Amino acid sequence: MTIYIAFLRGINVGGHNKIKMAELKQMFEKMGFKRVKTYIQSGNVLFESDEKEQFIHEHIEHEIKAVFGFAISVVLRTFSELERITEECPFSKEAIMAAEASSEGESLYVALLLEVPSQEKIERLSAFRTEYEDFQVEGREVYLLLRKSIRNSKLAINVQKLGVPVTIRNWKTMNKLTALAKEIEA
Repeated sequence: MTIYIAFLRGINVGGHNKIKMAELKQMFEKMGFKRVKTYIQSGNVLFESDEKEQFIHEHIEHEIKAVFGFAISVVLRTFSELERITEECPFSKEAIMAAEASSEGESLYVALLLEVPSQEKIERLSAFRTEYEDFQVEGREVYLLLRKSIRNSKLAINVQKLGVPVTIRNWKTMNKLTALAKEIEA
């Protein structure tokens, strides 16, 4: 069985697309997924399955629409992909520490993309790189290093312009999900 992490985009934000985690967990279990765990209200679900990623992705999006009545994007990663993401951050420890020293909150984020964006779109995103906001694209991930708040980040807002479904998580969440996936694997 493969351990997957489903990242749901845009739930429980500003009173919109509300889903209780207990109900989401129950939906995943009814879908036949094993060892289901949710983490915080932003829509992170860990589970095991023998199915292929494309089938799981479509099945989850369909079920959320059927059960909760609204459509959202779901991005999947396997445990091994998640481990790679957290182990291979392209920013140096020094750069991260410098950003944290001046940031008004979290400074390191990962934008998880459904598919690899085109080089042309990545180049367009470069227009939003500043002395306070930087990014690195690694396959289906965009690492964001923010020296100010994400709330006012033009770079974070414009990640949507890569033209593929995307959801963003902070570094602490990514590391916590990696630890939870290790517990499931054990």
